[in-house]
Amino acid sequence: MASSRLAAAAVARLCKSWHPGWPGTGRPDGLTHRTGRTTAVHMADALISPAVGGAMYAAAGTTLAYSARKVRASLDEKKAPLMGVLGAFVFAAQMINFSIPGTGSSGHLVGGLLLAILLGPEAALLVIASVLVVQALLFADGGLLALGCNIVNMGVTSAFVAFPLVWRRLVGDPLTVSRGRVMLASVLAAVAGLELGALGVVLETTASGISALPFGKFILLMLPIHVAIGAVEGLVTGAVVLFLREAQPDLLDRAARRQSLGGLRLRPVLAGFAVAALVTGGVVAWFASPYADGLEWSIAKVTGSEELAAPATAAHEASTEVQEKTAILPDYAFPAGGPARAGEAEPAWPAVDAGTTVSGVAGALVVLAVVVLAGLVLRRRATAPRSSQ
Repeated sequence: MASSRLAAAAVARLCKSWHPGWPGTGRPDGLTHRTGRTTAVHMADALISPAVGGAMYAAAGTTLAYSARKVRASLDEKKAPLMGVLGAFVFAAQMINFSIPGTGSSGHLVGGLLLAILLGPEAALLVIASVLVVQALLFADGGLLALGCNIVNMGVTSAFVAFPLVWRRLVGDPLTVSRGRVMLASVLAAVAGLELGALGVVLETTASGISALPFGKFILLMLPIHVAIGAVEGLVTGAVVLFLREAQPDLLDRAARRQSLGGLRLRPVLAGFAVAALVTGGVVAWFASPYADGLEWSIAKVTGSEELAAPATAAHEASTEVQEKTAILPDYAFPAGGPARAGEAEPAWPAVDAGTTVSGVAGALVVLAVVVLAGLVLRRRATAPRSSQ
C-alpha cells in the first residue's frame, strides 16, 4: 500500500540518528523528564512569569479564535478526519528525539510546517494547539502557565510565518516545481520556524526575569542548535511532501489552492498516517535519543543544570497542582515506574517499556478524538444557520 511506504519513509528519517537512552528525573514544572523523551521548544513554567504567561495566552487565544472562524467557514467532511490523523501523527513524532551529532543534544519533528502545507495555517494551528494541550494535561509535558508561549512558539511561527513567507513563496505550485526546490524550501522554512520559536523562548524567558539565564549566552546557544533541528525537520517534511506528490497529488493541489477536499479518496493517506502514528508512538519511541533537547541543552550550558525550580508564586503552584492531578501518565510512563536507580548509567537499549507504548498509543488516540470532535463542532456550527432557514 502506498500509505505504508509513506509511514516507512517518515519513520526511517526519524530513526536516522537515534542512540540508546537512559532515564532522568523530573517534575511537572521542571525541565527534564523521567523517560528522557524531552521536547524541542516546549517551555516549562520555571521559565515564565505569570505576566508573560498571561500575555502569551492572550496572543495564542486571539490567533486560535481567528483560526477557528476561518476553519469553520471552509471545513468539509474530509478535512476533519485528516486533521485528526495528522494530529495523532505529530503527537507520536514529538515523542521521538533524534541526536544532533557532535553536540550531546537532540531534537524532534515539531510538525507545524507539515500541517500547514497539508491543512492550511489556520487548521494547522488548531491541531498543534490540541497536541500541546494533551501533552501538558495528560503527560505533564510543557507547563500549563507556559502553554500560550508554546502554542505561539511551535504553532504560530511555523504556520503563520514560515509557511506563507518562506515555503509557499519558494514552492508556488507543489505539483510542478522541482523536487530539489521542494526540499530546499522545506528545510529553509522549517529552520525559519524553529529559529523564530527559539528566539521566542529566549525573549519570553528574558522578559519574565525569574531565571538566571543571561540573554546573550542563552540566545547564542539556542539559535545554532535549532538550525540543526530545523534542518532535520525540513528534510522529513520535504520527503513526506514529495511522497504525497506521487501518491496523492490532488491533496497537495487542493491544499495549495485552499480548496475543499470533498470527493478525494483519502483513505490510503488516513491509514498511512494512522499506522505511522501507532507504530511510532507505540514501538519506535523505545529508541528515542537519551540526550537533552535543544532547550534543556542550552540551559545546561549556561547554568550547569538542565532543571530549574519554578518560583513559589500562586500561579506556578496552581499550574503544578493541576498537572499533578490530570497527568495520568507523567513523562510518558506509568507513575509507579519511579526514577532511575543511582549508578544505573546505561540500561538496556532499546528501552522497551509498556508505559511508553501505552502513552504513545493512548496519546495519539486522544489527540485524534479531540481534533475530530473539535472539527465536528465547528462544522455543525457552520451548517446550523443554513439548516434553520
